[in-house]
Amino acid sequence: MQTNVDTIHSCKPQQYSFKNGIKDGMPIALGYLSVSFSFGILASSLGIPAFFSVLISMTNLTSAGQFAGIGLMVASASFVEMVLTQFVINIRYSLMSVSLSQKIDPSTTFLSKLAIAFFVTDEIFVVASNKENEISKKYMYGLGVLPLFAWSFGTFLGAISGDFLPATLCVSLGIALHAMFIAIVVPVAKKCKPVAIISVISVVISCVLNFTPVTCNISNGFVIIICAVLSSAIGALLFPISEKEESL
Repeated sequence: MQTNVDTIHSCKPQQYSFKNGIKDGMPIALGYLSVSFSFGILASSLGIPAFFSVLISMTNLTSAGQFAGIGLMVASASFVEMVLTQFVINIRYSLMSVSLSQKIDPSTTFLSKLAIAFFVTDEIFVVASNKENEISKKYMYGLGVLPLFAWSFGTFLGAISGDFLPATLCVSLGIALHAMFIAIVVPVAKKCKPVAIISVISVVISCVLNFTPVTCNISNGFVIIICAVLSSAIGALLFPISEKEESL
C-alpha cells in the first residue's frame, strides 16, 4: 500500500506541471480565438482603436463583461453603471476563485493566488476542478497563459481586420456574440428545465423593460443588471436547491 501511495505522489509533479497546464489549455485557447476575433471586430465597428481593444482583452479576459463593457463605454455610461454591470456579470468568477483556492497547493502564496485568479474563466475553472488531488500554481499558470494570449491575439486580429473589411460585414459579425450565448444556454436548457424557464423569464423581463414607455429609456447596463438580479431571484424562489443537492 505504501508503495502505491509513493507512486501516486511521485506522479503528481509531472501530471500538474507547467507543461501539462499548457497542454490542457490549448483547446481552450483555440476556442477563445474565434470569440475574441468577434470582440475585436465589434470594438472596431464602434470606433474603438485596436490598441485599446487589445488592452481591454489583456486586462479582463471576460467575454460577456467585455462585450457589455464596450457598449457602455460607447454610450458614455456612468462609472457606477459600468461597475454594477461588471459586478453582476462577473461575480461568478469570485466564487470560482474561492473554490479553486481550496484545491491549489497550500504552499501557494497569496500573491500567486491573486495571479491565478486573474486567469480564472468558466472553461479554465472546469478543467482545473476536474483534476484529482491538489494542483500546483505552475499548472495553473500553464493552463491560463495560452487562453490569455489567444484571447488578446484574437482581439488584435479582429480589430485590425475591421480597418479593411466592409462596414456591413463588420456589423454582421457582431451576431457571433448572440450565437455564442445561444450555444451556451440552449444545450444546458435542454437538459435542465429550470434553466430554460429562468432564461425565458429573463427574456420576458428584458422585453418589458425595452418596450414599456415608462422603462424604455433605462440604459442597457441597468437593463442587464435588472434582468440578471430579477430572473435569478425568481429562479431561487421557484427552484430552490435542497441541502442534499448542495452536498452532491
